[in-house]
Amino acid sequence: MSSKKVAVITGSGDGLGKGIAERLAQDGFAIVLSDINPDTLAKTEAEFKARGAAVSAFLGDVGKREDQFALVKHAADTFGRVDVFINNAGIEDVMALEDVREADIDRVFNINVKGVIFGTQAAAEQMKKQGGGRVCKIINACSIAGHESYDLLGVYCASKHAVRALTVAAAKELAKHKITVNAYCPGVAATKMWDRIDAEMAKYIDTKPGEAFEKFSAGILMGRPQVPQDVAALVHYLASEDSDYMTGQSLLIDGGMVFR
Repeated sequence: MSSKKVAVITGSGDGLGKGIAERLAQDGFAIVLSDINPDTLAKTEAEFKARGAAVSAFLGDVGKREDQFALVKHAADTFGRVDVFINNAGIEDVMALEDVREADIDRVFNINVKGVIFGTQAAAEQMKKQGGGRVCKIINACSIAGHESYDLLGVYCASKHAVRALTVAAAKELAKHKITVNAYCPGVAATKMWDRIDAEMAKYIDTKPGEAFEKFSAGILMGRPQVPQDVAALVHYLASEDSDYMTGQSLLIDGGMVFR
C-alpha cells in the first residue's frame, strides 16, 4: 500500500488531463491514469514510469458505469485508497442546433455528463469507506461553456452547464462525508480538442485552418491561449489541503474571457 496520496485522472492520456497528472505527480501524488485510447495511455504511462513516478494505468470508458467503478477498484487495489478523483474526460460537439440528432446528444452526454455522475458515484463510495480525518476531493472538468453558451456548441455547452449543476448537487450531498466537490473551467487551449473544434467550425463559418481558434482566442486578456500547465496549477490547488474549505464551486481559468 502506498503512503502517498492517490489521484485518479480520467482522460489523462494527453491534453489537459495529462498536464494535470504531471503536476499532481510533481506534488507527490501516486497517479492512476485512465483513458479510452490504449496507445496514448500506454505511451503516457511509460513516460511517467521513466521519470520514476508512482503510476498505474487503466483502460476504460467513463460513459460506462461499470468501467468507472472498476477504475476506482483498480486504484484502491493498487495504491490502497483514493484521495482525489478528477472527472477530466470530455468530448466536444460542433453542430448547428437544427442539425442535432439523438445520437449526437447521446455521444456528448454519455461522456461529459454520465461520466461525471458515474465517476462521482464510484469515487464517493470508496472515499466513504476510507474514513479518517482527511478531506477527499472530487474535481470535475467544466468549461467556460458551463458559464456561457456559444453558437455551434449548443450540445457541448448544455453538457457543461450540467456539470456545473452536478458539482453543486454533489457538494451538498457529500460534505457530511468530508468530501469536497469542485470544478475547473478552462477556456481556449492549444490542444487536440481545439484542433477538432477548429476543423468542424470551418464547415459552418467558412474559415481556414486555425482561423476559428484565432477568433476565439483573440480576446483573451492575458494575450495568449492557455496551456495545460495553466489549468494544472488550479487543479493543484483544488487537490491540495489549501482548498479543504471550498466546495460546490466551478472556477474559471481562462486568461480573462468570461466573467462571473
